[in-house]
Amino acid sequence: MQSPPDVPNCSDKYGPYQCPEKLIPLMVLKAIEGKPPPVYGRGQNGPDWLYMEDHVDALVAPFERGRPGGTFLIGARAGRGNLSVVRAICDLVDE
Repeated sequence: MQSPPDVPNCSDKYGPYQCPEKLIPLMVLKAIEGKPPPVYGRGQNGPDWLYMEDHVDALVAPFERGRPGGTFLIGARAGRGNLSVVRAICDLVDE
């Protein structure tokens, strides 16, 4: 097994046990409490979201296919604006 690249770059992650101040857990808690979600600005900005287990699986790839000194990009191609994420969470909680 070769050395990994120097820099693995990855998307924003979400999953169990995430810090409650982060977007997804905070919005879930606010929705369950029936409180308005604090969406900043227009809510159009948002990262590429990657589930934590998928991120962990992807960290193996640099060891298998990376080159020392290289950069390995890890993403889900699942970019969504924050407002879109908040609406989806609210819809799920409403169900």
